[in-house]
Amino acid sequence: MSTIDVTDQDFQQKVLESDKPVLVDFWAEWCGPCRMLTPVLEKMAEQYADKITVAKVNVDENPGIASQYGITSIPAVFAFKDGEKVATSIGAKPQQALEAEFADLLQ
Repeated sequence: MSTIDVTDQDFQQKVLESDKPVLVDFWAEWCGPCRMLTPVLEKMAEQYADKITVAKVNVDENPGIASQYGITSIPAVFAFKDGEKVATSIGAKPQQALEAEFADLLQ
């Protein structure tokens, strides 16, 4: 399974009501570091498919969610568990760094 796209309309259902933790990548088409992070997150989505869901929110197309969570810098990866934001990673990072930051959810 690869990443899923999430919008302002289905964020509640796909992320907050998910039965497993969700890593949400806030990104935009024009963002170079966002494009660098995409293959890393897609690999993690496949590698940890049994533990987490990886979702992508285009901040230009979904300003409501971006505003609600105070996104001022992208890429930003937020981890949600049981409807609550539990961790944050800002900027493009290698997979090992993301695995360390979100280790609690990947075990």
